[in-house]
Amino acid sequence: MAKALKRLAGPGQLTNAAATKYTCPAGTLTLVRHIHVSNPSGGSINFTMSIGADAAGTRIYDAYPIAANGVLDVWCFYVLTAAEVLQAFGATTLVLNLTVDGEEYTLG
Repeated sequence: MAKALKRLAGPGQLTNAAATKYTCPAGTLTLVRHIHVSNPSGGSINFTMSIGADAAGTRIYDAYPIAANGVLDVWCFYVLTAAEVLQAFGATTLVLNLTVDGEEYTLG
């Protein structure tokens, strides 16, 4: 099983509608290890992220407030299987910046 450390998404600005930021490739298992969201604006902005299509039952962050000029830095262990997606958005378009890092394991 080959392992590759990589940036899975970003850095990039989020829109105000759920959008896919990463899709786990076929024949691969992905570990999401770090989520970094920065808010360079002067006001608090809510952040939402899901594993799978965005819905209340798939969210790992649901309208989580990120303070003005603040960051959300999360070291985590989320497992994604082939074709699973990470979706994210901010309450205000093109303000929050998202970067996601992890490990991809090629199966077989």
